[in-house]
Amino acid sequence: MSEQQARILIIGGGFGGLFTALDLAGVGEVTLVSSEDHFLFKPMLYEYLSGEVEAWHIAPHYKELLDERVQFVQGEVTDVDLEACEATIAGRTQPQAYDVLVIAVGGVTNYARVEGAEEHAFPFRRIADADALRNRMIDTLDRIPPDAAPQDASAAATFVVVGAGASGIELSTKLADLLHDAFRRRGLQGEARVLVLEMGEQILPGMGAALREEVEGVLREAHIEVHTETRVRRVTPTSVVFEHNGAQTELRTAAVVWVGGVRVSPLIERLQLQKTEQGLLRVEPTLQVVGHKEIFSLGDDAHFTNTEPQLAGTAQLANQQATLAAANVRVLLAGDELKTHFIKELGEAMSLGTERAAVLVAGKAFTGALARQARFALYTQRLPTWHHRLKVGASWFFEGTQPRPLELRRPGD
Repeated sequence: MSEQQARILIIGGGFGGLFTALDLAGVGEVTLVSSEDHFLFKPMLYEYLSGEVEAWHIAPHYKELLDERVQFVQGEVTDVDLEACEATIAGRTQPQAYDVLVIAVGGVTNYARVEGAEEHAFPFRRIADADALRNRMIDTLDRIPPDAAPQDASAAATFVVVGAGASGIELSTKLADLLHDAFRRRGLQGEARVLVLEMGEQILPGMGAALREEVEGVLREAHIEVHTETRVRRVTPTSVVFEHNGAQTELRTAAVVWVGGVRVSPLIERLQLQKTEQGLLRVEPTLQVVGHKEIFSLGDDAHFTNTEPQLAGTAQLANQQATLAAANVRVLLAGDELKTHFIKELGEAMSLGTERAAVLVAGKAFTGALARQARFALYTQRLPTWHHRLKVGASWFFEGTQPRPLELRRPGD
């Protein structure tokens, strides 16, 4: 089959799916299917929460990113007929046929079957999640009397983050800075309380000691309480129950935010393809799903071993995999030998509140305001399409990236 005749279906509009689609524009009939109408640059969702960036910076609509060479379909793929090579999209009467399929739907929040977690904890994966959490923070502050005793104000403004990976650290430091600033602006006594609960032995599992040491110092300065070897047992609308060394504690909370892990999506669970014990699709070094040369998978869906272990689940892994996937789709259609590529780390960059960040380059870590500027510069380069990078970069340079205090709601809130 020639490139121009091939029907290429890409399921999922995250880093893996979008960048694969952009690279394949002009090759056959490319269709991108996503349940959202916009892309999300998730590494900066924390900055959206704090008001350092706007929604259009990190969540541009697909129609702004894709040209006429890629068809975009908003909808949820509910099933794939592997024999007929057709995908079922909710709300559409006709299935979407394909010759080549790229699966990049991404994972979903893993609540680990903890009682009440899915019902009462805040997820943090979408723009709407960040909006909901910010509104909860403002509502919480509004309910604290101006003359409240320090201990009462602290108890009322207690926020818990479940998970001490990169997401948990970035989120907790944003929360702490925003809440401490709000207490000062409102003249409240005491300070808000932010806790991080981690069931492992240390924060930032899989990351180097140099970066971890820097981050631990920032957490101490921000008065963030970190509880390792601690397991969440129950979440209620107003509290969290956690266990450490066999002893359980129930803590009153304003909100529990769950960033404690990711599991495969329901679509991946339904597909009759080879998987690991964790449910990930088994793929070759070429990103082809084992047993199906016409199906590729990348990102959170795939068990890809040709990479450095610490990159699992990261945006930079999916981004680099997209380049490989697109190249191999072209090669497959041309009838040539497919390529492999060992994916290396390009450097780590973590937000650490509203005034500083941590950057790890060549095994060396540095933090502070300069690291924050470096992170913005780095992520400007990783935004999709050159014209979007140009617009966002100009906005950050001329208009600044200062946080928005919690007293001020977003327009329309």
